[in-house]
Amino acid sequence: MKRPFLAKAAALFAVTLLLLFGLGMVEDTVRDRQHYRSEATRSVAQSLAGPQTLLGPMLHSACVETWDVVTGKGEERRTTEQRREFLLTAMPESLQVRSGAAMQQLARGLHQVNAYTLQAHVTARWATLADLRPHATVEGSRMQCGAPILMLAVGDARGIRAARVEIDGQPLALKPGTFHPTYTRGLHTPLPESLRGRGEPLSASVDLELVGTERLSVVPLGGTTDVQLQSSWPHPSFGGRFLPSERTVGDDGFTARWHLSALATTAQQDVAASRRLCDIGGDAAPYEPPGTAEAGCADAFGVSFIDPVNPYSLSDRATKYGVLFIALTFVAVGLFELLQRLRVHPVQYLLVGSALCSFFLLLVSLSEHLPFGTAYAAAAGACVLLLAYYACHMLRSVRRGLPFGAGIALLYGLLYLLLQLEQTALVVGSLALFAVLAFVMVATRRLDWYALSSGGRALPSAPRTEAGR
Repeated sequence: MKRPFLAKAAALFAVTLLLLFGLGMVEDTVRDRQHYRSEATRSVAQSLAGPQTLLGPMLHSACVETWDVVTGKGEERRTTEQRREFLLTAMPESLQVRSGAAMQQLARGLHQVNAYTLQAHVTARWATLADLRPHATVEGSRMQCGAPILMLAVGDARGIRAARVEIDGQPLALKPGTFHPTYTRGLHTPLPESLRGRGEPLSASVDLELVGTERLSVVPLGGTTDVQLQSSWPHPSFGGRFLPSERTVGDDGFTARWHLSALATTAQQDVAASRRLCDIGGDAAPYEPPGTAEAGCADAFGVSFIDPVNPYSLSDRATKYGVLFIALTFVAVGLFELLQRLRVHPVQYLLVGSALCSFFLLLVSLSEHLPFGTAYAAAAGACVLLLAYYACHMLRSVRRGLPFGAGIALLYGLLYLLLQLEQTALVVGSLALFAVLAFVMVATRRLDWYALSSGGRALPSAPRTEAGR
């Protein structure tokens, strides 16, 4: 063949395409496993309880206003009754929540799901119940209202394990449901009709044991809302519309406190307008004015009990470096081939690249059964030993094979470092790539690339003498 360099380049291009196809299949496998984990989380939530949102306590009363409308004249005169149905709500002047979450990891197959049992003491106080007094909109109308109801809504009522309520220190019986047209899941207790015209303050306290999975949020319904949450989980992710004003996070758990005024949130207006309760999700989203982000959702804040060492997310991040791994390894083999006057067949390139691809598949499969660090060390160690052994024969010398294996081990070490870094991963990766490029340029600075492309031998170009200058 007249141009062996171009033929070799074409063969390596074909090999690279095959390896990229293999990497794509590995990435599909990682995504499938992530999907299975999400299915496991949904399965646990369906059997136990999903993420929970606390709303209340608050008071409401369903009312109907009726009036007569006369139409026509004489014998055609008719009287029809018209009606207006509406809901009166009274939000607490102050709302205080003191709670602790005991964590439990539940397994569904290979996957772990974070569940919690919340022990909450909720105290609400109303300065007046004037909001429960109906006002006629038509002169001479008739007004009829149901008894006032104290309600506490949750995201998933299946998670309620126990509850107890006291009104002004007197215990009352709780019943399922809320009798609210929008927030139907929860519990309630009917109050005496005499409380509607009460001019004195009213206080209520609820002791609640609630089970949920992965996330917990609270709607800041009070004129002032003070929420304190403690848990033994060391990896909280605070989200929703407000971050804690105070927080302490350590290896033994976290304590967080939110203190909000109704001046800073539209929660009371949202609930009065019957806006739905939305999941706060994982991380806190950038602030957007109400009506732009999660339009139609009531203001809420809370915490997600996340697992920072998610093997699937880390494996997914690792596979994104697969192309760079293959490219750097091929460059290293090519340098040995050029500088040491060796001949490496494209099939050997393919086998080396296949070993690199198998690392990512080993990583995701082992990390399902072992801690991620142990799984990474086992997969990387196996691939380094295999590549070092093969390189000793491919490069026809142990002196060449061992440095090649050491270089592969350095690549795996750098990748593990990048996976552990979050804020500085980009700068570390950029510096490492620049260092590799600089090394390649220095090592090949004297190669005669024209000789390679024309089929000649790759000889170092002679240094220029003083006379040549």
